Amino acid sequence: MNIQQNHVVSLHYTLTEDTGEGELIEETYSGEPLEFIFGVGMMLPSFEENIESKTPGDTFAFTLEPEDAYGLYEDQAVVEIPISSFQDESGNVDRSKLLTGAPLTMHDHDGRTFRGVVAEPKIDSIIVDFNHPMSGRTLHFKGEILDVRPATASELDHGHVHPGGHEHA
Repeated sequence: MNIQQNHVVSLHYTLTEDTGEGELIEETYSGEPLEFIFGVGMMLPSFEENIESKTPGDTFAFTLEPEDAYGLYEDQAVVEIPISSFQDESGNVDRSKLLTGAPLTMHDHDGRTFRGVVAEPKIDSIIVDFNHPMSGRTLHFKGEILDVRPATASELDHGHVHPGGHEHA
């Protein structure tokens, strides 16, 4: 069965930076394969373009430039936020959650969610990097297609794969 819209794809892959010989970013071979519903926005569109129509047993190897992956690194996505933005209802700031490298989830006045990482805690402010962790990086994927099957109605309705075919309300 070929990979196509609304099919569950199971695959193993190795992700390295720049080329197949580049720095290892992640791999699935030592654990569970990656499973996702093809064509519903779960994966990078350019990733899906490179595996479309493949069948179980097929291998793949391709490189995505930053523009086709997580975008270019944008200096303007690194912002300084006043420490007062991190106060709780009592006016206190828990600085133990604002250390360099700590993940942050923030919301703007319109309710949009932004995920970032503390780049530098300061006394009166926190510098937060809202770039995707892989922005600006050239990504090389190499792997093998393990299985392809039509997604169930329940999987499509819930927007994710149900490993082992479990159902939930």
